[in-house]
Amino acid sequence: MTASRLRPGRQAPADVVLVPMRRRHLRSVLRIESEVYPRPWSLSLFMSELSLRGTRAYHVAKIGGDVVGYAGVMVGTEDAHVTTIAVDPEHHRRKIGTRLMLNLARVALERGARNLTLEVRVGNTGAQALYHRFGFSPAGIRKNYYSETNEDALVMWASDIDSPGYTARLAAIEAELAADASRWRRQG
Repeated sequence: MTASRLRPGRQAPADVVLVPMRRRHLRSVLRIESEVYPRPWSLSLFMSELSLRGTRAYHVAKIGGDVVGYAGVMVGTEDAHVTTIAVDPEHHRRKIGTRLMLNLARVALERGARNLTLEVRVGNTGAQALYHRFGFSPAGIRKNYYSETNEDALVMWASDIDSPGYTARLAAIEAELAADASRWRRQG
């Protein structure tokens, strides 16, 4: 995307910063949650998840003072489960989801995970493309998992995330993000 295609007032992807999710972020998180999910998580569910710091990690993506996305992961012994990921629709197609997924993979690795898993709507091909980029492969279907829309979930796994090959995959994604940020700075 070139700078001329951004709407006035929008920041470049280079300006995205990830920080740990805190209670003060939840108003913005809930706003995004209600815009992107038919059955959004409640404030109490997010509060409960944030209190489980030993097994959970949640981060928000910010541009300036605005929360534009968030993601979370639950880490067990060898497996980590992506619990949620969402980007404000006004900020789609700016690689914020990629930054969030990269962060989740790094957190999972830091906490000793060897595998990552998640569920995604079978009809959400955009999200599935992102997950494929991170090495996720389909592993099964959960019928009517999303009961509010009677939609099935595709269960996806990325195995051996602690391998040199996966480390190289993450490094390549990170290098691409850095190159994009550099291009944005030169254009600005």
